[in-house]
Amino acid sequence: MRLHPWRPGRSTLAGIAVAIAATLAASGAPRAAKWQTTRPVTFVIPAGTGGGADQMARFIQGMVAKHNLMNQPMVVVNKAGGAGLEGFLDLKSTPRDPHKIAITLSNLFTTPLATGTPFNWKDLTPVSMLALDQFVLWVNADSSYKTAQEYIAAIKNGADHQFKMGGTGSKQEDHIITVALERASGKKLTYVPFSGGGTVAVQLVGKHVDSTVNNPIEAVAHWKSGALRPLCIFSDKRSSYTEKVTETMAWSDIPTCKEAGLDVEYQMLRGIFMPGGATPDQVAYYVGLLKRVMETPEWKQFMEQGAFNQMTMTGDEFRKWLESAEKLHRELMQEAGFLTKN
Repeated sequence: MRLHPWRPGRSTLAGIAVAIAATLAASGAPRAAKWQTTRPVTFVIPAGTGGGADQMARFIQGMVAKHNLMNQPMVVVNKAGGAGLEGFLDLKSTPRDPHKIAITLSNLFTTPLATGTPFNWKDLTPVSMLALDQFVLWVNADSSYKTAQEYIAAIKNGADHQFKMGGTGSKQEDHIITVALERASGKKLTYVPFSGGGTVAVQLVGKHVDSTVNNPIEAVAHWKSGALRPLCIFSDKRSSYTEKVTETMAWSDIPTCKEAGLDVEYQMLRGIFMPGGATPDQVAYYVGLLKRVMETPEWKQFMEQGAFNQMTMTGDEFRKWLESAEKLHRELMQEAGFLTKN
């Protein structure tokens, strides 16, 4: 059974982004910002500590401080309650506050769709897509499974719920991918939700679950240490990063899941938003700030360490991408049976 959850035309989120990248490139650099911060900026993370969003936000905070890119401090705050709703509703409740920003992931779409909470990304002000984050199928390095084919064959030959998949939250990205794997294998997995990607990786290291679909940045330290093994990447093509991460493997050496016979693809937004009602000058300030962060050599190293798809965009192009991504997630959630019945 072949499963590909993407619509239309088997395109992925990355594919959607690529389709409008040329327009973005032609738009030129953002105009200089006239507005400046006048008090500390609160950087909200609608996720737990240790995960991909948390690591990226804290990295940005560190780069801003190290290179003196702002005239005010940036204060990072985790608001993970309700699968990220705590953070999103915090921004929604403070419209026109230019001293608050948030890093976003796909729970920007999945959480309101799963809960029926009156929140939508259009309640906020999109600033910039920083990158698309990958997903990798991981097992413990002590596992007998050396390839994704071997692991999926074991699932197919086992009983329903025999294998445990660890993931971040319920009815979120990791859970959606797990449902796709269930359809591909024809067997039910036991999905075990945890508070964040860092915890998920630790649970796999401790052999409390059989597999995860952690983002690269969430599991790379455990891969380097020899505790985890990557089986395949949920992308339409292999990673472009060829420098060795371990003694024998680079990110580019990990086969795509499609190569392994799993026709499942998924990539996740890493973007920045402000509360609703932000002015063009306020948005331009943060676009410029993030552009300077992304020009640092440390950012390039961070991108390679986490095997990110370095797709970036702002303005109308970013809004069009968000509209397409919301539609895709609604279809994925419906297929998985995760849409709220309210």
